[in-house]
Amino acid sequence: MIPLCVGYDERESAAYHVFCQSVMSNATVPVSFHPLALNMLEGLYKETHTDGSNAFIYSRFLVPYLMGFQGWAIFCDGDMVCLDDIKKLWELRDEAYAAMVVKHNYQTQHKRKYIGTSMETVNVSYPRKNWSSVILWNCAHEANHVLTPAFVSVSVGRQLHRFEHLDEMEIGELPKAWNWLCQEEGTNHGASLVHYTLGVPGIKHYKDDSQAFAWHNYREQVNHIQT
Repeated sequence: MIPLCVGYDERESAAYHVFCQSVMSNATVPVSFHPLALNMLEGLYKETHTDGSNAFIYSRFLVPYLMGFQGWAIFCDGDMVCLDDIKKLWELRDEAYAAMVVKHNYQTQHKRKYIGTSMETVNVSYPRKNWSSVILWNCAHEANHVLTPAFVSVSVGRQLHRFEHLDEMEIGELPKAWNWLCQEEGTNHGASLVHYTLGVPGIKHYKDDSQAFAWHNYREQVNHIQT
């Protein structure tokens, strides 16, 4: 069974359910979904950072700890749709690495994100931006054992999102198709996982953005009731 940890923010809860539906629609093996909702981490971790644009910006780094520092797990932001079998991503695991990511290298074309919502904020470019939005975690890797709730709570964004706890050779590279930034990079019909990094198409400002049709399709599946 594939453990899949998904970022959850109650302000865009629809995004979480749409993403999970897209995974289920294309998966050929069992998947266990683990929402990273802050209320479910009470007693383990208290979010004290004030610089996050969503509620799971730091909890993603708790995945190895939550897995008991054993085996592997996938982390994905909730603002995505999976258009391929998640098994194919799972099969890319390589024991040589502590974490595997799509190594984006870009400057955003958009100064703001979540436009028109209570989450609206500036969209800053920084080194390794969006590397941490899809992570294939080798939870058992010794280098990840530092990622305890205490460590995450006192670490700043730069340290965590740039994976500064790892040596360069411990960060493996995933194919770009597994974290396609459609609002920055345009439509890619061959993408395996589409990431609406500025805001999901359920937000009015982004309802007709690149590859919005895929998100709307899975949203309809979430809402479907057989009559």
